[in-house]
Amino acid sequence: MKFDVIVVGGGPSGLMAAIAAGEKNAKVMLIDKGDKLGRKLAISGGGRCNVTNRLPIEEIVKHIPGNGRFLYSAFSIFNNEDIIQFFENLGIKLKEEDHGRMFPVTNKAQSVVDALLKRLSELNVTIKTNTPVKEVLYDHQQVTGVMLQNGEVIHSDSVVVAVGGKSVPQTGSTGDGFPWAEKAGHSISELFPTEVPVTSDEFFIKEKTLQGLSLRDVAISVLNPKGKPIITHKMDMIFTHFGISGPAVLRCSQFVVKAMKKWNLQHVTMSIDALPDFNEEQLFQHIMKILKDEPKKAVKNSLKGLLPERYLLFLLHMSGIDENTQASNVSVEKIRSFTKGCKQFQFTVNGTLPLEKAFVTGGGVSVKEIEPKTMASKLMPGLYFCGEILDIYGYTGGYNITSALVTGRLAGMNAAIYSTDCH
Repeated sequence: MKFDVIVVGGGPSGLMAAIAAGEKNAKVMLIDKGDKLGRKLAISGGGRCNVTNRLPIEEIVKHIPGNGRFLYSAFSIFNNEDIIQFFENLGIKLKEEDHGRMFPVTNKAQSVVDALLKRLSELNVTIKTNTPVKEVLYDHQQVTGVMLQNGEVIHSDSVVVAVGGKSVPQTGSTGDGFPWAEKAGHSISELFPTEVPVTSDEFFIKEKTLQGLSLRDVAISVLNPKGKPIITHKMDMIFTHFGISGPAVLRCSQFVVKAMKKWNLQHVTMSIDALPDFNEEQLFQHIMKILKDEPKKAVKNSLKGLLPERYLLFLLHMSGIDENTQASNVSVEKIRSFTKGCKQFQFTVNGTLPLEKAFVTGGGVSVKEIEPKTMASKLMPGLYFCGEILDIYGYTGGYNITSALVTGRLAGMNAAIYSTDCH
């Protein structure tokens, strides 16, 4: 049995690739080892499916710190506005939420998956689920098809590898595609977790002093060994039983991993600015005024509302201030120390949760070996890559899925064109 295009992997990029190839009138087979397609899509965006982001292309590239610039050529052919149009044409109405995130009006990821499956069936794409692929076959320096785990061979002129990275393994991303890429001569940059909670062995984490405490709109930084910020993200965070998490922390996580590697560190320092709208001197004057205005009150009552209560008491304690002391009895240097704690509470972290717990895989097939306008391998004619197997990784918020859908579109389209040229 022979196909024009075989797409391996039924996640966002694989579904898009199979549709794009089908729309070019190619005879397409989509193979997935799981029992149903679109499993990662179905759990994305908290089960609501954040299908793309509407920010300008420049901004989108900025939110993909891992080789986002590689996508400029791809975006010139198919971009986030085209993704929105694509879904609307499938009957999926979208709405915009904060930070440009686009969701289906139904708020149900399943409606997005169903629309994609319906399109595949209209295009007569052959679908094989519960079918693990053992390897991609190459002969005389070109792709000839795939061999399934059961030994069956399916021939095709082109193969699109869309099997994901190694994060969220329950959806089937277990790194299967990396050996196939290496066999074709590709280099794989080292895999690491990104968009992942950060771990710490600080006493206040071990003793669970702050466990469950959320801080809103704080600026959190990862510092280099000289104490200068490598990156700062201003969003929400939460203290957990093993360290810290929440949107700001997930975005900082890849910089923690890179700093540990770059400077060969066991611990990296992070800093929390709980009141980023004040500078340190303004805040100091503000606190001094509050305490002067109510000299008889206990410090903790005077400063109530400045910070969430547990964090306030924690920082007072860290500055050596007894929370019940009268405001007038607190020394100026202790107030200075407390102010500094509000603006730059520094603590160390010792890594992140493992790759299996990450939302996104960093590293992958080197983009230097991929044609940026077609997603074709520069090393093996007929081989295409898309989605998270590539060394492209962004923050959460619709950026990774945008990359997956755009690279999937190009890979599928060009795999179909390539196979037509073969005939």
